[in-house]
Amino acid sequence: QQQPEQNEERRGPAVQAAFGADGQPTKAASGFARSCGVEIGQLERRETDKGSWLFYLSTQPGESITTLLPEILQEVLKQLPIDRRMRWGAGEESFVRPVHSLITLFGDDLIPCRLFGLEAGRSSPGHRFLAEDGVEISEPGHYPKALETVCVIADFEQRRKLILEQISQAAETTGGTALIDPDLLDEVTSLVEWPQAVTGQFDPGFLEVPAEALIAAMQDHQKYFPVVDGQGQLLPTFILISNLACDDDSAIRAGNERVLRARLADARFFWQSDGNRTLESMASELASVLFQQQLGTLADKSRRISQLARFIATAMESDQTAAERAGQLAKADLISSMVGEFDALQGIMGGHYALRDGESAAVASAIREQYLPTQAGGDLPRSETGQALALADKLDTLVGIFGIAQAPTGDKDPFALRRAALGVARICIEGELALDLPVLLNAAISGYAPGHLLPETPEQVYSFVLERLLSYYQSQGFGPDEIDSVLHLKPASLWDADRRIRAVAEFRKLPDAAALVAANKRIGNILRQIEILPAGEVDSELLREAAEETLATQLRKLSEAVIPLLDRGHYTEALHRMAALRVAVDGFFDSVMVMDEEIALRNNRIRLLMEIRKLFLRVSDLSRLQG
Repeated sequence: QQQPEQNEERRGPAVQAAFGADGQPTKAASGFARSCGVEIGQLERRETDKGSWLFYLSTQPGESITTLLPEILQEVLKQLPIDRRMRWGAGEESFVRPVHSLITLFGDDLIPCRLFGLEAGRSSPGHRFLAEDGVEISEPGHYPKALETVCVIADFEQRRKLILEQISQAAETTGGTALIDPDLLDEVTSLVEWPQAVTGQFDPGFLEVPAEALIAAMQDHQKYFPVVDGQGQLLPTFILISNLACDDDSAIRAGNERVLRARLADARFFWQSDGNRTLESMASELASVLFQQQLGTLADKSRRISQLARFIATAMESDQTAAERAGQLAKADLISSMVGEFDALQGIMGGHYALRDGESAAVASAIREQYLPTQAGGDLPRSETGQALALADKLDTLVGIFGIAQAPTGDKDPFALRRAALGVARICIEGELALDLPVLLNAAISGYAPGHLLPETPEQVYSFVLERLLSYYQSQGFGPDEIDSVLHLKPASLWDADRRIRAVAEFRKLPDAAALVAANKRIGNILRQIEILPAGEVDSELLREAAEETLATQLRKLSEAVIPLLDRGHYTEALHRMAALRVAVDGFFDSVMVMDEEIALRNNRIRLLMEIRKLFLRVSDLSRLQG
């Protein structure tokens, strides 16, 4: 087997430049022929739309799979995203794990290849403990079934499905339900070849420790799956996935129970040790922990988000005192022993410690919710104080990092600013918060010393947040032009923008929508050509044509009905009513010359168009819609 023939085509100098008046080749022609490894006479003249040129044409026979496959494998292996490679034995080869066998087959044929210090063959050793002998692979399609005979399930999805079924069945026998984290499930699937679920128990006395800490110990450290009862309460039970299948799994169970006991004992020690001090005393140590070199310590950040959370709570007409207190204590648990061991518990443990210290439920909930959402589509803060604190934390980071000119570039985003920006948008939109984002950004900047951040920071962060909304809405099925028609207007309130985008999508379904979109485009084009737009209102005495009188009358009546709807944010209903203007607008453009020679008439008609456009711009710039 080999590649198809490889045709190569190279264009050289123009014929006019390739040969002199005497017909002899110039240096340009000679140099081109030499670079191609041929004589000038072997070059071809070809006519193109840009004149006559010299071309070099060659055909190379395709290389065989025997030659190509080892090179392809080498290149593929180099490009694998492996953060940490390891070496084994005395060789210099490295990979994510030691390689014990190498099989390179093309159909029935074995392709000679040497990688990782191994010569390619047909044999795979199978499971390290459950298979005494290896297995011969006759052809690639035989590989998965052949490995099953030596206790290896090669297919990831098949293995994952089997593990999921075993976990669910094991949990059901205990009377509970397993907590299955998708990332952990994928990790465990990658760790085993012949999965076998084993159920273990731990001392119920450990349940005095917050469940999140016990779950973290089981999931993060031991790769176990915790079990909860019908009320979601943690049971003293866990499920592990062993890579050994045996009739008696008591030894496996006992060994894992012993290891877990030590882990849970550590968690209980951290819980009790942290209980010897208050969250406020932990907060006093934040001055020694750096947030960012140019932005100060975590104590500085706590001061800023405390002030900003109070400001946001005021705008939300929520509990200002609770928001301010939550901001003061928000980062304190980063000093705790528990979070030092389980960093994923930041905020969560702070909430527990706040309640233990006698802080209000609102403060404790806000501390717990401050980092939400932690991923795209993740849970949002539910409490008002939690919303205020989460917004304050994210906005402080956004303006701070942008303000020192360290905005994300490419795939690099060390401060997770994209996630923070989308989090701000989702909290405002899905939390239905009528907050003015530019005002919040300026409030966030005021927490820093004057002149410390770049002057363009508010506009940069505002645009950055709006950019996140494109994918947010496209994932919900909205068209890019529907989104742009609203965001182009730079809406201050993201919740208001959300209602307007949804209204535009509904409006687009109406029979009159296309004509009104076209009319808005026409109006926009006319107004853009006018350097200085006339001031004042439409003068009814200057309405000479029947069509413009009709349009002005309908517009006045429509405005009286629609403006109250717009003021209340009832955009969908408003656009449905505004669609009734279509016939009058069409009649106006069919019968009236806008750019009349008489200046007074012309300006009056321009004012009429300006009023129409102004009314529609309360919702969207329909002229930006396509089609």
